[in-house]
Amino acid sequence: MTYSIIAHDPETGEIGVAVASRFFAAGAAVPYVGARSAVATQAFVNPLWGVEGRRRLAAGESAEEVIADLASRDEGRAIRQCHMMDAQGRFAAHTGADCVDWAGHLVGRYHSVAGNMLVGAGVVEATYAAYIKAQGSMPERLLAAMEAGEAAGGDRRGRQAAGLVVHRGQDYPYLDLRVDDDADPLAEMRRLLDVADERYLHVAGAMPTAENFSGLTDRAPIDRAIAEAEDRRAREGRVSRSRATETGA
Repeated sequence: MTYSIIAHDPETGEIGVAVASRFFAAGAAVPYVGARSAVATQAFVNPLWGVEGRRRLAAGESAEEVIADLASRDEGRAIRQCHMMDAQGRFAAHTGADCVDWAGHLVGRYHSVAGNMLVGAGVVEATYAAYIKAQGSMPERLLAAMEAGEAAGGDRRGRQAAGLVVHRGQDYPYLDLRVDDDADPLAEMRRLLDVADERYLHVAGAMPTAENFSGLTDRAPIDRAIAEAEDRRAREGRVSRSRATETGA
């Protein structure tokens, strides 16, 4: 009923997870992301795979060790699907024998994709390949990959929800977007990402970090970046896609 991608950019250190499903609020149930590791737990979701897995991966255990241990202890392992990335950037995946067809996963050097109840293997393959070819920021690459999976057929039951989470080496997310109930959740996710790029991401990039407790306290560079982005959109003929009320309304 779901397909998802975990990705790591070794140059920036960014970690991201994106998910789409014909299941309400999949973005709340599937991704568990930390500063250096990530877990996507799906199919017949066991959230403990996410909670415990993320903690153990952050502590230095390997993805292979953690996923094997979780599967060995879970009597529902045959209906679970999970993939994860450890703090060393290594990936591992589990697709239970009783996950609803089509179900499977692909694991690479810098990203992994897993899905179940899909129209076919082409969904996972298209998502995997599209991430490699995609350009731009981590959120843009993740969303492009998910859109390719949707174009290949996606969840065989239809569409309802999506989620996208990116961490930049911190325990809190740089970006965390969810579409919980929509007929075209990836299109709505695309709109939200466009709106985030107008102002939110400029502020998020200046937030405090574990290395810089105060972050950027001068608003001028943030306001300048926001204004430059607004001018660029105007030159390109793009208008804001935000549905917010006008300032002061």
